[in-house]
Amino acid sequence: MPKITVLLPVYNCELYVQTAVESILNQTYTDFEFLIIDDASTDATVALIKKLEDSRIQLIEKPINSGYTNSLNYGLQMAKGKYIARMDGDDISFPERFAKQIAYLETHPEVVVCGTTYKIIGNNKPITLPENHEAIKLGLLWGNCISHPSVMIRKKILDEYSIKYDTSKEPAEDYDMWVRLLAVGKLHNLQEVLLEYRLYGNQVSRKRAEEQKKNDIATKFQLLQYLDVKWNDSESEFLEKQFSKTEVVAFKDLKIFKQIQKKLEVANTSGFFESKNFKKYLVDLEADVLRKCFLKQTRYTPLLYLEYLFAKYRWKVRLTAKKEIKLGLKSLVLWKTLRVKSK
Repeated sequence: MPKITVLLPVYNCELYVQTAVESILNQTYTDFEFLIIDDASTDATVALIKKLEDSRIQLIEKPINSGYTNSLNYGLQMAKGKYIARMDGDDISFPERFAKQIAYLETHPEVVVCGTTYKIIGNNKPITLPENHEAIKLGLLWGNCISHPSVMIRKKILDEYSIKYDTSKEPAEDYDMWVRLLAVGKLHNLQEVLLEYRLYGNQVSRKRAEEQKKNDIATKFQLLQYLDVKWNDSESEFLEKQFSKTEVVAFKDLKIFKQIQKKLEVANTSGFFESKNFKKYLVDLEADVLRKCFLKQTRYTPLLYLEYLFAKYRWKVRLTAKKEIKLGLKSLVLWKTLRVKSK
């Protein structure tokens, strides 16, 4: 039985697939089977894979295109390895990647997912990711902070708890899985660049981007369920706007936010999130809400500044001194400028 099952779904990636596959075949750790699942590609992807002769490769050609997440789940069913190593058809794994992930997982049995730091192909600056479990949990409150093609997953856990990818959450199926796995083990990111990620134009269509945004929001709500908080309609509506990252916050929403902030603080007495850093998260969340409410407006008036002062003394929220001065100046100067132009 191989120690690792490498799971690589592919679809129309003829430009990069050979480099991606070879980066796996050239791993210093060699005890793995290599499942490559083609989702009915219409280009030369399959032909290029077939040219690579290696007994570890098992190429599965799906007759009908059924989607990326479907391929992932099919691979999980077939996998024989103790660990699942993910890979995508346009990325590059460094030669020591598997060896270093295996070494960590074998000595940390409580860890169920081990990702790595990565960098974008063509850019040498590493993408910083939180390292330990507590930091990752808090990071997941802001968004996905584990690189899917870099991970190695403990298969026993997936089998024991009947965990697989949720096809309805594509293209955010990985974010959803990390949040569900919090209930059964720890997550970790090695702080070493072991993967190069390919980023290129039109990677996600507008329609897919909207689906991803919707699923990201649903996953954040799912994460907060660990705190067993009950939201009323206005609170749920506010959180949905906040999680969307694009909405401007109205002044009337500040009272709702303070209710949410208090509920979260009380609910975390359960200790699900590390107390000190969760309090910092709530402070950072407040700063983001205030930025959207007062610094991202299309029109500035003295009334806006008065509303800020009311919120500051009524709900004990405040901008930094520099931003507070900036808001005051914009509320006065831009308002005067607008009045002059309108005359």
